[in-house]
Amino acid sequence: MLSQRVRALLLCAAALLLGACSSVRPWINQPIAAASPVPSSTPMMVPVLDAREPASPIVAAVTLSGGGARAAAFGLGVLEELKATQFELEGRPTTLLDEVGLVSGVSGGSILATYYAAFGDEVFARFERDFLLVNFQSSLIRDVLLTPHTAYQLSSPWYGRSNTLARQLDTVFRGKTFGDLRAQHSRRRLLVTATDLSTGAPFEFTHEQFALICSDLDSVPLSFAVAASSSVPLLLSPMTVKNYAGSCPAPAALNAEQQADPNLSARLLQLIAGAYGNAEERPYIHLVDGGVVDNLGVRSLLDRAVAAGSLSATFGGRPPGSVHKIVLISVNSERDTTDRIDQSDRVPSTSQVMDSLVFGAGSRVTTETTAMMNDVAQRLSAELQAARKLPGSPFAADAEIHVINVSLRDLQDASLRHAVLRVPTALTISPGQVRELRTAGRMALRGSAAFQRLRGSLNESAVLTAQETTSESAAPRSEP
Repeated sequence: MLSQRVRALLLCAAALLLGACSSVRPWINQPIAAASPVPSSTPMMVPVLDAREPASPIVAAVTLSGGGARAAAFGLGVLEELKATQFELEGRPTTLLDEVGLVSGVSGGSILATYYAAFGDEVFARFERDFLLVNFQSSLIRDVLLTPHTAYQLSSPWYGRSNTLARQLDTVFRGKTFGDLRAQHSRRRLLVTATDLSTGAPFEFTHEQFALICSDLDSVPLSFAVAASSSVPLLLSPMTVKNYAGSCPAPAALNAEQQADPNLSARLLQLIAGAYGNAEERPYIHLVDGGVVDNLGVRSLLDRAVAAGSLSATFGGRPPGSVHKIVLISVNSERDTTDRIDQSDRVPSTSQVMDSLVFGAGSRVTTETTAMMNDVAQRLSAELQAARKLPGSPFAADAEIHVINVSLRDLQDASLRHAVLRVPTALTISPGQVRELRTAGRMALRGSAAFQRLRGSLNESAVLTAQETTSESAAPRSEP
């Protein structure tokens, strides 16, 4: 009898607790601080370039697509193969991963991109333990459904399911903020992209983007950015940032660019930037999954490259003859649809329609972006051939562009390809699937003809450098 009364009291207490509407407010971004860095470029500049850093002969970026834990595991395999790609650069041993200056991610890919940006090579020893092999999804569901404190928070009109996700991700990223990344003085730059729910435009967690809303990126937790980029509409809630536009000076460079006669890509970027200029009209910005606008996370890089007007303008801040290789590695973790609906005359179910919209019709956008990437690369390669011959050009005489697409669908092993293309999009997958996807990442990159051309070029450059060094050492020296 007593236990029944206790249970009844607990049920009544829970009902009262859930019936009350809490006033809990989650973390919100702050106005720009005096100590915050002033962006040296505008949102139209390619984030991989930073005039304040020493010029490297290789300008390389890796973009990691959405796809939940499947994308994170496949991307991890790609990073492992990049780390295993060793060569000599200017007489010193290095790896291709160590020369990557920008790692970009959306949705599931942003989890891996952010972890690597924060912890470097620890990703190979700890990322599985910290995220991939943790039952993250079940833990999140239990927290939302069975924890009274979380249930009370979720009754607030300002607190959503994605705020709970951000709290759990904060453990993965050990409480680090974007300011912590800047303090590390690492040459690895991070680009996490979400989608502006009102405009459908990409919203990037960069100092350039946050300067538009006069906000301080340094104080933003990494977990907040990743949760925003991973907030699948309907399943999770939007994440909210406050717009302080007008409370800080506008970047002078941006004003100058707006007066120019831009191309279509430049006009689109200016249009996106202009959408944040009126804080009274848009005091709050609601963000959802970055894969909604670009699941590859590469479109904004292409738009910037085109918006600059020319390749030389994009690399204008580099010393003459300093750029030898421009490398873009795009990792696509999209899977196949669960059911082949075209093989049946039955009316597709609601779940089949949703699955086909995301992984069937939705993959068309990814296909178009990949085609655009290849077209832009061909045009820029032709431009590079002419630009590297000009006096004062930032490009060396042997400068070249390498664009490498890595996809689950490109795996040559049919059995492995079939297995990994069926892995669901979720925050948790099985340990066996993690192992298969890591193997698939290494195999897919290694099997890429474009990647093999890059490896051959890197080895050839190392041989030429060694020969030049030997010739200089053997050259007779004049007597003093």
